Amino acid sequence: MNTDMEPLVIEPERYELRAELPYQFDLDRREFFKILGYGLVVLFVLDTALGQESGNSGRRNGRGRPADIGAWLHIGEDGTVTAFTGKTEVGQNIRTSLTQAVAEELRMKVDPIRLVMADTQLTPWDAGTFGSRSTPDMGMQLHKVAAAARESLLDLAADFFKADRNALILADGKVAHAGATSAVTFGELIKGQKLVRPVDDKSPPTPAKDWKIAGTSVPKVDGADFVTGRHKYTPDLRLPGMLHGKIVRPAFLDGTLISADISAAEAMPGVTVVRDGDFIGVTAPDVLTAEKAAEAVQAKWTSKPQPSSKEIYDYLRQNVVENGRGGGARTKGSMEDGLGAADQKLKQSYNIAYIAHTPLEPRSAVAEWRDGNLTVWTGTQRPFGVRSDLAKTFGIAEEHVRVIVPDTGSGYGGKHTGEAAMEAARLAKAAGKPVKLMWTRQEEFTWAYFRPAGVIDISSGVTSDGLLTAWEFHNYNSGASGIEMPYEVANQKIQFHATRYPLRQGSYRGLAATANHFARESHMDELAHAVKMGSLEFRQKNLKNARLRAVLEAAANAFGWDKISPSESRGFGLACGTEKGSYVATCVEISADRASGGVKVVRAVTAFDCGAVVNPEHLKNQIEGAMVMGLGGALFEAVEFENGMITNPHLADYRVPRFADAPRIEAVLVNRKDVASAGAGETPIMGMAPAIGNAIFNVAGVRLRSLPMVPDGLKI
Repeated sequence: MNTDMEPLVIEPERYELRAELPYQFDLDRREFFKILGYGLVVLFVLDTALGQESGNSGRRNGRGRPADIGAWLHIGEDGTVTAFTGKTEVGQNIRTSLTQAVAEELRMKVDPIRLVMADTQLTPWDAGTFGSRSTPDMGMQLHKVAAAARESLLDLAADFFKADRNALILADGKVAHAGATSAVTFGELIKGQKLVRPVDDKSPPTPAKDWKIAGTSVPKVDGADFVTGRHKYTPDLRLPGMLHGKIVRPAFLDGTLISADISAAEAMPGVTVVRDGDFIGVTAPDVLTAEKAAEAVQAKWTSKPQPSSKEIYDYLRQNVVENGRGGGARTKGSMEDGLGAADQKLKQSYNIAYIAHTPLEPRSAVAEWRDGNLTVWTGTQRPFGVRSDLAKTFGIAEEHVRVIVPDTGSGYGGKHTGEAAMEAARLAKAAGKPVKLMWTRQEEFTWAYFRPAGVIDISSGVTSDGLLTAWEFHNYNSGASGIEMPYEVANQKIQFHATRYPLRQGSYRGLAATANHFARESHMDELAHAVKMGSLEFRQKNLKNARLRAVLEAAANAFGWDKISPSESRGFGLACGTEKGSYVATCVEISADRASGGVKVVRAVTAFDCGAVVNPEHLKNQIEGAMVMGLGGALFEAVEFENGMITNPHLADYRVPRFADAPRIEAVLVNRKDVASAGAGETPIMGMAPAIGNAIFNVAGVRLRSLPMVPDGLKI
């Protein structure tokens, strides 16, 4: 198993993450034992290069060693094993898979292990839970700290038994000597001691081929709490004396406050009104009173003319930012030569609409000030980033801010920022009491950031026998993720163009790879049709990447691609791609009603390779969830806006996938135990839209080049 971690790369379309975080984590030895008591502590210390790549360039603790600790583990005198990570649980089940990493190395079950996550006072600094990095980075860090703990325990046991380490057996929280009848517990080995061990090269993690706990379908940690309602999400929290907050917002984006009459709201019993620049908020003893008080505020706003969703694609083309992010064109060979060698040439454009994250749990926060210190509970994917933002906002040091993230009801890349946390903290500071603030669904649809809209232009050339000769690809605004060409083409030019944009935009599951895969895989199908080749055969002819070929063939075999039989109402499509070290291929079958224009995906098969599989059942859940989510962006999701107003800010108007939309789904795992585990939260979404578009063409002969494809039904 490869133990090297890739440096963290911040993609250009992560607009919300551009600011570097001036953070320094520096718990010393006394602090560890002050928090946890006696026992064994193992630290994973990030090296200088990784620390700098994580956004901590130049920060050291003044003693000539790197300041950042990536993960750590404590074994107490009672044998309790506690691991710590700054990652967040947002429904992807990373709590379970990270606990499996610790259990694997300590040769024990998952249940006795406690994993503390996303508490800025207790866990190591972390850039955030995004980019499919939790498994490859944090998973490996915890493998290493637990392996180091295992080796330290074996050293202690060897001394305890006065025996050779090779004669010791470590299992279920104990160490036994092969020749003895008794065993000693972890707690007994470390009793009365304060031991600190760094991770070193002498304690390699267990190879995936030898995994006993990792690699198995361990049930979700604390799963019963979620299905019985015992788990407390941020909206469920209550503090003594807590008030409820509400924000007064303008009816349109980029509004500037002209005036506000707050007298009626201030006259309400128990209501406090806070005005700070353009910020107006209220607090009240209950939610209903807070809403009435907010409605009682008479505010007048002004704004500038803004483009609408109907003109967004022309707007993006016309507003390119020269020398913007993206690094210029990536070229190979000569486009002129490639097009000259082609028997057929094709030039097409593809459009991508803004879409919303629509998390099950809208943004919310509970904030409390006490003795100059601020504590905030909120569902964010970046607790340390939000802590930094809060410190800057209120002009206090970061050590006076604590952010705690309860396991959260989904994020999809949309919870990298802490708007609700800042709003609740501002209201709590004014009220002098804890304040809970919960965004409504309408606020979520209006004031959160969206997946960027985009325009993609492709020019290509192909020989009559199906060999690609030229590929030119330009993405405007949506982003550069997944923009590279996975097929073999001698002559290429690929470029991302940053543009000005009218709506707040940022990360979304898979970033722009979904858009780039839609355009590329749709165009590949168009080329296959042009040279009269099958979709699968054309891709195989131009594909050398062994892992991508393997998932493509795995999906086709599981789907029965060689047996498909299109008809007037049934169509079939496929697509494949690679991103963030993983590989995906999807085949779909759709039904189309020519009279009503109805389109339904009736069956979908996705094959996925993310290296060594950590938890097969949870991986299938991730793949299936991504496939259903991909249906929405492919078929009907789009944020509509006009002159600064979101015109469909409700679930009644913004169409998301429903149970009736869900097809029969099959996830095929290509388990590569010889390859390091990659993340799985993003890439499985990428094949859905192009596979569906290709299936629509297969059944109707209509090529749809704009997402969503059938918001108002299929027009034939």
